[in-house]
Amino acid sequence: MDPATALLETEENMQKAVEYIIHEFAAVRTGKASPALIENIDVNVSSYGSSMKLKGLAVITVPEPRMIVIQPFDPSTSKDIEKAILESKVGLNPSNEGKLLRLPVPELSEERRKDMVKMVRSLAEEGRVRVRACRKDGIDAAKKMKAANELTEDGQHDHEASVQELTDKFIKEIDEHLVQKEKELMTV
Repeated sequence: MDPATALLETEENMQKAVEYIIHEFAAVRTGKASPALIENIDVNVSSYGSSMKLKGLAVITVPEPRMIVIQPFDPSTSKDIEKAILESKVGLNPSNEGKLLRLPVPELSEERRKDMVKMVRSLAEEGRVRVRACRKDGIDAAKKMKAANELTEDGQHDHEASVQELTDKFIKEIDEHLVQKEKELMTV
């Protein structure tokens, strides 16, 4: 493996870690209705005998700022969808109207907002840990290339410095998303 490929691979892995955290942030409720809050809930569909993501079973719309409407493709799955939402950690209570489900999104209390901020901070730390694991892989790759005489000692140090620059860049990106999400959560 050449140094440029190793660096590119490290950067791609770090980018995936950041994208994962951004996706996880989207699922954290801010008091505003959003399909991202529920679209990845696993629904155990008894009539199909399998588990599927909610977004694969229904159309999810937001007709009002505080209302999510779920319209199942197959109306017989509405009970399974309702059960999955109740069992999930989103804290929303669906109203089953047969062919569709309504999910009112209540205002968040100050205490609940603070809990959400703690949860978002722990998600951000998880993202930082993932980026640091990618850094370790990148540095290990440099050591292997040095051992295989594909890199000089100076080349190894340069490669490690490049990996550290990438790490700093992606951790900064996670921190920026964290600040934005905290602001969003604490805005009433």
